[in-house]
Amino acid sequence: MAVTKTLTKAIPFEKNSKVEEWQLEMTYENDSEGDATYYTSTFSARAVAADSDFTAKAKADWTKSQLEALCPTSEWDVVFASQVDSVITNPVVNPVPDTAYSIPS
Repeated sequence: MAVTKTLTKAIPFEKNSKVEEWQLEMTYENDSEGDATYYTSTFSARAVAADSDFTAKAKADWTKSQLEALCPTSEWDVVFASQVDSVITNPVVNPVPDTAYSIPS
């Protein structure tokens, strides 16, 4: 299963011209849309300089790879794998009602 991770949103929260906090969103996809095993999920997180997630600096000084590094991808990887397993690999099969059933006499 090839998983693609794409940073889809990065909202900076600034104070004194430096980013103090980021709101981040990353979309995970496995396979290609339309494939029987295709699955997608979006995760979000907040990274705060005061929590030692990063050192505050001007938003122009940030790179995409630095923003991606703020995302807790190791946690998201586990959750996404579990989601794929429960939806694609081992889906729950619910019983089907037979509404035409006749009670024996």
